[in-house]
Amino acid sequence: MDNATAAAKLDRLASLLEAQRANPYRVDAWRAAAVKVAGAAEPVEALGEREGNPGLQRVLGIGDGVASALHELLATGRLRMLERLEGRVSPEDLFLSVPGVGPTLAGNVHTRLGIDTLEELELAAVDGRLAKVPGFGPRRISLVRDAVAGMLQHSMRRANRRVTPPGAALSTPSTETLLSIDSDYRAKAARGDLPLLAPVHFNPTHSAWLPVLHAEADGFHFTAMYSNSARAHRLGRTQDWVVIYFERDGHENQCTVVTETRGPRKGARVVRGDAGTPVESVYPLTASPPRAERESPAGGRQAQ
Repeated sequence: MDNATAAAKLDRLASLLEAQRANPYRVDAWRAAAVKVAGAAEPVEALGEREGNPGLQRVLGIGDGVASALHELLATGRLRMLERLEGRVSPEDLFLSVPGVGPTLAGNVHTRLGIDTLEELELAAVDGRLAKVPGFGPRRISLVRDAVAGMLQHSMRRANRRVTPPGAALSTPSTETLLSIDSDYRAKAARGDLPLLAPVHFNPTHSAWLPVLHAEADGFHFTAMYSNSARAHRLGRTQDWVVIYFERDGHENQCTVVTETRGPRKGARVVRGDAGTPVESVYPLTASPPRAERESPAGGRQAQ
């Protein structure tokens, strides 16, 4: 990828963030990075391959988060943040990029396991969950595992990942913060106060209907939007499931906030972590709304 193409992608991302009312300082950071990439004395792709994230930061004078995204773009040709803000990204499309995974298998992986990322696909291939999806025998699973590992090894997202020992604290926002972002998003979406995306998938009329919220809290950058996945549409939960992406220091992760439909927490908003991981081991649920309150359909709280 030449410098002009990479710079155009970064500038497009800055323009979308600006149109979607993100923090002006964040918009300026991406726009400045685009200018620096366009004016770099050497191909940034070669720089990234040679020196990685530290080299991109040092030579271009950009932050860790921007450098990580730029390295992802240079290594894979894709920038998932940009695709997300354009309404183009879908888990099915992402899995189709893996050798040995066709359209049917990509759909089955997402709908049956509820996973959305290559990192989660890699984990499912290792921990045995992928073997439960029709069409995935031992040879195909081995192929997928090796292919995904190769796709991720050049990505700074993989390079920056740290294995968290059992029982250690994860670098994630608190449950209180995530529930606050969820509540703010749904309330503003209900009032029509948010900019709208026109998602490519499951949108035959090409209408702009998907609200998007950018926010910052506790040192994290957040992007929240209703789930536009095949599973959410199939279950009729597109106006309930809120996907929250959070990023800090070049690390990005995501969670989904949903209304619990059973058990003692029925009616409460709860945070779901990665597929296959018990939510209690990822986020403490003690910050759920008090028993005297429950979420109203409009997004606010109402007394029981």
